[in-house]
Amino acid sequence: MQRTRGGYPAEDRANTDKLPHMSAWIVWRQDDNGNRFEVRRFDDRAAAEALAAEMEARGHKQIYWVAPAES
Repeated sequence: MQRTRGGYPAEDRANTDKLPHMSAWIVWRQDDNGNRFEVRRFDDRAAAEALAAEMEARGHKQIYWVAPAES
C-alpha cells in the first residue's frame, strides 16, 4: 500500500472527495503482514495528520494514514 500526502492509502484516495464533513478522524497503522490497526481517534484532522506524520518519521516499516471515522 502506498501512502499519499493527503493521508489516505492510494487505493482509498479516490473516494475522499465525496465525503461529507467528518467530525472524527482515525490514525491507522498497517504492519508488514498487512494487518490494519486503529492507533487513535481525533476530532481534528490536522492533529490526526500530525500524529501519522510523526509515527511515520520514526522509520519503521509500518504505514500510517488518516481516514474519517464511519458513523
